[in-house]
Amino acid sequence: MVEFTHIRNERAEMVDIGGKNDVNREATATGRIYLRPETLAAIRDGTVVKGNVLATARVAATLAIKNTPGLIPMCHSIPISAITVDFTEHAGFIDTTVVVKTTGKTGVEMEALTGVSVALLTVWDMVKSAEKDAQGQYPVTRIEGIRVVEKKKGK
Repeated sequence: MVEFTHIRNERAEMVDIGGKNDVNREATATGRIYLRPETLAAIRDGTVVKGNVLATARVAATLAIKNTPGLIPMCHSIPISAITVDFTEHAGFIDTTVVVKTTGKTGVEMEALTGVSVALLTVWDMVKSAEKDAQGQYPVTRIEGIRVVEKKKGK
């Protein structure tokens, strides 16, 4: 492991994309949240105290994607043309897949990653009371595997 005792280059700047042409772009990101079986059943049955977990997470992901440049300092503000947020339940976890599309000068990977992250955090927030153990800890709950699985540029 590398330890940083002093960071010498404190420069940060947004990359100039002004000379680039607008191109169709797409990014797909995924991630998963592990939950107790009882919590997964409550999400499936619509009995979570805070309401419809996946609908709320879908809206939260959409808002996060649209606000990514406000969260990540060097991320360009770009027009988003489409957002898809999907959830798939498995034994012990829910997978989230986010697809973001644009026609612009730079990609949408950061938007897709932000969407997945916020969707999963929203799921956690909505079910946290059911996930805590007697000591108030989360022995099962965890978010893993957030990554870009594909990016497309061009037609």
